[in-house]
Amino acid sequence: MKIAILADIHGNSIALDAVIQDIDESGGVDEYWILGDLVALGADPVGVLERLEALPKALSVRGNTDRFVVSGELPWTRLPDAEEDPALFQLHFRIARSFAWTAGAVAASGRLAMLRQLPLEIRLQLPDGTRVLAVHAQPGADDGTGIHPKLSDEELAEILSSSEADLVFVGHTHTPFDRTVGNLRVVNPGSVSNPFPPELSAGYALLEAQEAGYELAFKRAEYDRESVIKAVREVDHPSAEYIIGFMKGENRPDWIKSE
Repeated sequence: MKIAILADIHGNSIALDAVIQDIDESGGVDEYWILGDLVALGADPVGVLERLEALPKALSVRGNTDRFVVSGELPWTRLPDAEEDPALFQLHFRIARSFAWTAGAVAASGRLAMLRQLPLEIRLQLPDGTRVLAVHAQPGADDGTGIHPKLSDEELAEILSSSEADLVFVGHTHTPFDRTVGNLRVVNPGSVSNPFPPELSAGYALLEAQEAGYELAFKRAEYDRESVIKAVREVDHPSAEYIIGFMKGENRPDWIKSE
């Protein structure tokens, strides 16, 4: 049994195509497990959903940006923040416009209901009895700071204390990650899109599971980031400059900005 683990596609069908091609060229897989953040922010949210629908067997959980698209909620900066600090109004407006753009595209394709139905988590069992939990950010949540490399073993154990699993797959932080605390292993396959430097190619993981145990490998797929930049400009995406920052390796997560 071979499974591809993908996270954080963010509306980037160019990166997703590269990953799917890489998987096919390596012999294919039996299943795909998708760890959320499927459509926002990117130039081709509908194309991503079409590709996922065409996969032989794909199980997906929701990410926080998927929830924002279907619910109308927004990440920071929220309107109350902007009311307290008028300098934030422009940022709030850009974020609201960006998610409205994605929601409109998905709605026009008739796929908003599909996003609404995505579960917070998926629980599975491998042939050797390993209990698997697949989520976006961390057990019980699709948002927040998530699980990142700077967490101590104590902090990580606390976050995972309610997982009731042996192997936990997460996304959200866009950073490949593999840690074991006690008898629990937590893995982030890296992001398909919107990467953080130094590695800007599309990341994913391959899981090979048998009755005797399982093996996990991190994989990378190169793709044409200049074509992504061209695409977001051609569709006049409201978050074009933010997305382009990822493609150029200019964006960094909060937990490494001080380094």
